[in-house]
Amino acid sequence: MTTLSLVFCGVMTAVIISGSGKAEMSEAPRIREEAPHDTHQPYVPEKIDFCGEVVPLERRDVFESLEREMIVTTFAHTNTSLILKRMHRYFPMIENILKEEGIPEDFKYLAVTESNLYDISRSPVGAIGIWQFMEATGKEYGLEINSEIDERYNIEKSTRAACKYLRKAYAEFGSWTLVAASYNGGMNGVKKAMSLQKQSSYYDMLWLEETARYVFRIVAFKALMSDPDKYGFHIDKDGWYEPWKTTTVEIDSTIPDLAQFAIDKGTTYKRVKELNRWIRQNKITNARRKTYRILIPNE
Repeated sequence: MTTLSLVFCGVMTAVIISGSGKAEMSEAPRIREEAPHDTHQPYVPEKIDFCGEVVPLERRDVFESLEREMIVTTFAHTNTSLILKRMHRYFPMIENILKEEGIPEDFKYLAVTESNLYDISRSPVGAIGIWQFMEATGKEYGLEINSEIDERYNIEKSTRAACKYLRKAYAEFGSWTLVAASYNGGMNGVKKAMSLQKQSSYYDMLWLEETARYVFRIVAFKALMSDPDKYGFHIDKDGWYEPWKTTTVEIDSTIPDLAQFAIDKGTTYKRVKELNRWIRQNKITNARRKTYRILIPNE
């Protein structure tokens, strides 16, 4: 007696060939499949603000705009998980600088929206770093950018440069929500929209899609990152990316060979470059004898 297995209409069937040559059909047991996991809509806060300015969620258009970004952020599991890990490395420095510069702490979520807190982030149009400065704008706000040095990658200096922009925009608009919108659409873009539409509230104005979604993305990150467990992201403290333990070395002369410099400091070229992304070559010419602060790992 011989058994032959066949698939018929998606069902595994055993065909038993008896000694007489007759075929007898016997249906094989089906493989039990688990029911699909339920998909839950992400929680939209009953109330939330940005920099103390209330988001008017009682309005249906505003609620749906925030809900859209909550859904996108919540279900982008890989990206959001990495952001939640990185925030423990970068938020302490960013928060301290925002406080020193008199900028509301909520702007740390703008940095998340810009770069996902990825320190070597580079956009297709050439915006660089956690705050995504274009070259011309970076130079305008005091960042050194040339073939050897690009301070858009320097988190401390680029955060202070962003604060200069945010203060200037607030002096222009008097609304932190419009300041955030201008970071995406430009100050001139916001002024033109206000003049054309005769409105002064971000939520009452028609924007190009990217700017229309921008503030809601920031607010969505604020909601989720303030209480990750509520949105299904359970990352134990052991899984956080902690700030690197470093020592700062000041130099005001040329470094002709960064690899040898690293060896002399008891570390490697790789670690020096990772901790100082703003050094773009294997040397620092420093013809002007500027003082640079280089981070050296303690481990």
